[in-house]
Amino acid sequence: MSISRRSFLSFLCGSAALAPYLPVSAFSKERVANRIAKPGFSSSELGYSFTDVAAKAGLTARNYFGGGTQKKYILETTGCGVAFFDYDNDGWLDIFIVNGSRLEGFPEGKAPTNHLYHNNRDGTFSDITEKAGLVRHGWGQGVCVADYDNDGFEDLFVTYWGQNVLYHNNGDGTFTDVTRKAGLSSSSSRWGTGSAFLDFDRDGHLDLFVSNYIVFDLKTAPDPGSNPYCQYRGLAVNCGPRGMQGESNLLYRNNGDGTFTDVSVKSGVNLLSGYYGLGVVVADFDNDGWPDIYVATDTTPSILFRNNHDGTFTDIAVLAGCAYDENGKAQGGMGLAAADYDRDGWLDVFKTNFSEETPNLYHNRGKSMFHDVVYSAGIAKNTRLVGWGSGFFDPDNDGWPDLFYCNGHVYPEIARAAMEAQYLQPRMLSRNLRNGRLEDVSSQAGTPVQVLSNGRGCAFGDFDNDGDVDIVINNMNDVPSLLRCDRKNGNHWIKVRLVGTRSNRSGIGARMKCVTGDLVQIDEVRSGGSYLSHNDLRIHFGLGAAEKVDLLEIRWPSGQVDNFQNLAVDRIVVAKEGARDVEGR
Repeated sequence: MSISRRSFLSFLCGSAALAPYLPVSAFSKERVANRIAKPGFSSSELGYSFTDVAAKAGLTARNYFGGGTQKKYILETTGCGVAFFDYDNDGWLDIFIVNGSRLEGFPEGKAPTNHLYHNNRDGTFSDITEKAGLVRHGWGQGVCVADYDNDGFEDLFVTYWGQNVLYHNNGDGTFTDVTRKAGLSSSSSRWGTGSAFLDFDRDGHLDLFVSNYIVFDLKTAPDPGSNPYCQYRGLAVNCGPRGMQGESNLLYRNNGDGTFTDVSVKSGVNLLSGYYGLGVVVADFDNDGWPDIYVATDTTPSILFRNNHDGTFTDIAVLAGCAYDENGKAQGGMGLAAADYDRDGWLDVFKTNFSEETPNLYHNRGKSMFHDVVYSAGIAKNTRLVGWGSGFFDPDNDGWPDLFYCNGHVYPEIARAAMEAQYLQPRMLSRNLRNGRLEDVSSQAGTPVQVLSNGRGCAFGDFDNDGDVDIVINNMNDVPSLLRCDRKNGNHWIKVRLVGTRSNRSGIGARMKCVTGDLVQIDEVRSGGSYLSHNDLRIHFGLGAAEKVDLLEIRWPSGQVDNFQNLAVDRIVVAKEGARDVEGR
């Protein structure tokens, strides 16, 4: 596809090889030119493949979410998220899978529930949901994880159409619903979707952000085909979100005593113009040391809340260039991923959208100024997909983030109609060519990437601690997928878990820089992300052929900066805030 002069110039200006925390002006034009001139990397050998080991691993609980052949209301379309997290601090990732419901309900004792799977450290998991006290029924949506009370154990927050729930991790393998005690109960039912813990005021206590979708009531919801917003290519389908009342966001400030205070209005995140909020990703997009919040919205302009450092936020998405596509059109945004995919020192954003739309790849040109480079990056070819969970990750450990996202339509009715769009859809995997472009390698990565499914939330993490990143997917009205990454090369890696002391104990919001020779990578510890899901809190760096880490720099939310040099590779290390060295196994 041809690239417009404007797109090329924007890409050229935004691709300088910037070191983290330095402005664009610190680099010469010659260095920018050298960056662009660098040839892309491509190889017929992918270097890894994926195997779906969910059944073998014991992940067999089925997801239930609305009708399988017909969906009367939009409530039945959004699906559920999933989380990788280590609830018992044994160093192995466990899995929490959110579940939903159906309009007709279920026989007594048969209603689906969320599931917590304990990692047995041998490639299998045990369902301990009931023992852990996490049985709950209803229209579950998303999940995020963090140690909100700094007691050393990761807690769970789950969103619902209805009432969201905060589960406190008791440290003994059980959880307690502390929603009301913590001040997070709502006086009415709301449609909570994406969420994330963050320390927006950097006081060492994790706050909580929640996006909401639409104001929805089964008693007043319009029927399929009843208005222009209930038609899809001549088919009568479920209505919305257009034509329905949008929702506002929520921000809760952590009081430091196990309770939260609603500061949504005071902070400025309670936009009243009616947005349809779904995915959330928190990151420091302007490199000022303060967390910003990006919200993917459905058919309305996306939101980028810039942190003003005084407890307030300002939506700058339109001015920053990440509210619309490159043609100024609002899209049906769902999932989000953030990473420095081109290693220029600024975090970029990938967003999945509805069919007949491209996804977005917002390249960060510095200071939170973005440009959608989805065409020039080579990932705008397939517009038939409805995208959901997504993530940048490094499955071949070459030090360059690749991209994965899962798909599935919202209208099962199209499965019976003769049209190009499919209800069940393949997943997408793109390899980073190291020159700003990404190459579709879905067909090379194994059947689990090409299989047709209706994926929603997906999370990324190394469940078997073998040094490459795996993927867990929550498939609508199906069993989950656990895509084990089987790497074939000898590239090295390091994985870092943070323990805050002055900062929040989970280390959320900390920025890491990993240097191996000329390879400089950055990433941040974040709660939530993808689509209504939560990734491994440990930061993974692929190191290529490097046999040591020259420098690992950690900038904590407290302002503390820790530097560790000459670290051994191919291991998991623990970095405690203010410590002189890392702990490694």
